[in-house]
Amino acid sequence: MCETCGCGTANQHQHKHEHEHGRTKTVTLEEKVLAHNDALADRNRAWLADRGVVAINLISAPGSGKTYLLEKTLEALDGKIKCAVITGDQQTDRDAERLRGKGAPIHQIETISSCHLDAHQVFHALENVIEDDTKLLFIENVGNLVCPTAFDLGESFKVALLSTPEGEDKPIKYPVLFATAKAIVLTKMDLAEPLDWDLSACRGYIQRVQPGANVIELSAKSGDGMAAWLTYLERLVQ
Repeated sequence: MCETCGCGTANQHQHKHEHEHGRTKTVTLEEKVLAHNDALADRNRAWLADRGVVAINLISAPGSGKTYLLEKTLEALDGKIKCAVITGDQQTDRDAERLRGKGAPIHQIETISSCHLDAHQVFHALENVIEDDTKLLFIENVGNLVCPTAFDLGESFKVALLSTPEGEDKPIKYPVLFATAKAIVLTKMDLAEPLDWDLSACRGYIQRVQPGANVIELSAKSGDGMAAWLTYLERLVQ
């Protein structure tokens, strides 16, 4: 099991033990893996910057509504902002199929046993989705609140999604993501009342890990709050 992200991909994050001069020397390969990934991420970031593309790494737990939000976002931005999407799941291209026909090139990455995308995978997808006039790239990461946070993909920044069915306290249980995300999107707000979900408590937990965080509340299903999300995206590429 990987102590860096808990994904169990031993070929990526294994610990190697060497015996040297009668002593056990532990070489932690996690740091080397992350350093190599960071170097590739810097290459991706430079490649995107050269083309004037803003890249958003969307991170959340499974079932938070990332794909549905992307569906509605692509529909709303079609003809206004040229978008592209790289989406990651362990298996199947179900998300890519849902997003096709929404006005943006889509590339699906199947990570198989890994619980996150990495910079190498993203690099090989970029040329498949980025066109001359692309302004906004969405990277829909594998559903996971921990592992994707540790791996820089070369994005401009991370956006965290938290849905009301997950409860209010995820920001303090998984603080790294919520402390570093440039924006935090509270999804499925149409379910807040029937679930007796406490917005004030959730916002309080967010402030504990990131004072002054940019929080956007919305329901992609009802449309409430979508205008604020779309305005936020439009300002990113102005």
